[in-house]
Amino acid sequence: MMAQLLSYPLASTFLAFLATINLLSMATFILRSNKLVHALSLFCLMLMIQKGDAYDFIVGGQKGWSVPSDSNINPFNQWAEKSRFQIGDSLVFNYQSGQDSVLYVKSEDYASCNTASPYAKFSDGHTLIKLNQSGPHFFISGNKDNCLKNEKVTVIVLSDRSNSSSNNSSNNNNSSNNASPPSPQSSSSSPPSPAPANQDGQSPPPDTNQTPSPTTSDKGHPPRNGAASFCVSLAGSVGTFMASVLILSKYI
Repeated sequence: MMAQLLSYPLASTFLAFLATINLLSMATFILRSNKLVHALSLFCLMLMIQKGDAYDFIVGGQKGWSVPSDSNINPFNQWAEKSRFQIGDSLVFNYQSGQDSVLYVKSEDYASCNTASPYAKFSDGHTLIKLNQSGPHFFISGNKDNCLKNEKVTVIVLSDRSNSSSNNSSNNNNSSNNASPPSPQSSSSSPPSPAPANQDGQSPPPDTNQTPSPTTSDKGHPPRNGAASFCVSLAGSVGTFMASVLILSKYI
């Protein structure tokens, strides 16, 4: 509910305004009582707020996770090539529960549509998967016939959105050759991280969460994570507040 509310700019601005008013009231209390322990507590709260600007990517857009109308073309990979995935973003798979599912697999299983040994299987009908590692990630339909008809997608995850601009520039240059998902291929692709003991060349499954995303979109720019944007605004307000307290406390 909060994430849906924060998806509206006016509501987000209003909540940020209320947070600022509360911060000013707390600052007045601290300066009058000279109890800097409260300032320290607020500083700890600021450290607990995660900064970020994550996106929810709706796989397949309005059509969702389903069999492509033309089995000779993979629209999911075409969509992924136009998108920019970074650590902290999430993939949202919408499909009919009981009729389809999502499997997170290694590259060779992706290429052959092997549904027997996935890293993870999801069948709830609305699957939200958080991307917590860089590198390629492979997803196929749990129905092998659907997978053979190109209901599968390769997602290349780049760096964390919260990195500095210089780090982003460096990571983008290093990742330029892998910016678009590769064609289905065998295990010759380079692994992004160590795999489980009984499997080679793939990263472990990303974090999953079954809560719905704020909005849906089939465009190149997915919806912002409203809660994350609000946290950034609140963290900035807290930082300004703490700086004011430290400066004014010198004159008490």
